[in-house]
Amino acid sequence: MTEFDGKITDFRGLLHPLNRRRFLQGASALAGAAAVGAANAPAPGYADDKVLNLLSWPGHGDPAFVKPFEDKYGVKVVAKEYVGGEPMLALMNQSPPGSFDVVLADAEYIHMLQEGGFIDKMNPADYPLADYWPEFQHFPPHWVGEDLYSVMIRFGYLGIAYRTDVLSAQDVESYKVLWDEKIKGKVGFFDWYLPTMGCLSLYDGNSKPFDISADAFDKLKKTMFSLKPQASGFYSMADQFSMLTNGTAAAIPGIGDWVVLLLQKNGVPVSATVPKEGGIQWTESMSIVSSSTKKDLAKAFIQYASSPEGQARSAILPAYWASIPNKKGWEVLNKEHPADAKALRLTFDERNVMDEYKDGKIHIRQTPVQQSIEDWNDAWSEFKAM
Repeated sequence: MTEFDGKITDFRGLLHPLNRRRFLQGASALAGAAAVGAANAPAPGYADDKVLNLLSWPGHGDPAFVKPFEDKYGVKVVAKEYVGGEPMLALMNQSPPGSFDVVLADAEYIHMLQEGGFIDKMNPADYPLADYWPEFQHFPPHWVGEDLYSVMIRFGYLGIAYRTDVLSAQDVESYKVLWDEKIKGKVGFFDWYLPTMGCLSLYDGNSKPFDISADAFDKLKKTMFSLKPQASGFYSMADQFSMLTNGTAAAIPGIGDWVVLLLQKNGVPVSATVPKEGGIQWTESMSIVSSSTKKDLAKAFIQYASSPEGQARSAILPAYWASIPNKKGWEVLNKEHPADAKALRLTFDERNVMDEYKDGKIHIRQTPVQQSIEDWNDAWSEFKAM
């Protein structure tokens, strides 16, 4: 058990033997052919030793983020993109050794990557962890005992994203709004089980939303299934932006600022909130891939991504914005992009994202503890098929 900002959080679910064994053995079943052709060819005009291969969520190979690193080292960052932890692990499991040098993964999968032998132990002294907010300097999902395996790059909170021309701030104070008649047929869902089920578990009153009993899991399924008449659809990462924009979805649980901030810049009447029952933190973290032949370059890339400049650029990544853990990155963002820092609530002189921790409303996203990943995935698939 680990005490985390005054709250007790059990991270053993990340090491759950059944989860890990079934997941590693069944990665191809979960992700299908996603890994076919995953090995990245060298970028045109660059020798193989001048290419850094990155496996990541979409957008992290954007020049807006990687160009300073490319210019400094004379290399090209080539990104292979995925959406969701299961496809990520399938790609790691099925790709030829040496396909990737750095993996950007959700924090809840770091222990699985470590247990599978996919990532290297890292030297904490190589990274600016002392510049991070105290809550993130020894972030439990990144450590196995005293050994570090990943460095946090970005994070954000998941609650409800909603159209402000349909719902008020008072309406979305609780997840109960998802059953409101005025948004019947207009509740959208990000097509990944973990965010939505985590938020609905909080609504059910589970203080540890991913560590629940069999009875609580049965209740969670009933809660989720009861939302089917409200559903407008199940959306890809990109489709969420368009569905909120055109009004097909008036509310989407399990997402947050990472979607709405970019839409707000384009004048779309949307906002996001963490309801009174609490929210889930998503966390993107970088690790050095064990089979990489360019580990010095991989380390340098993670050092750049965790530096003040890299952090500030990462916060306003064109694909989707995020909070950043490095306080010096906050300083750079406030100096160079003050309006964006304010929108992200990464300011020092008013309420900011770290205050959510003080409120006791934030729960770190995990993989299931008392059930297997397959159990939760199967429930999600049943919900979609109803």
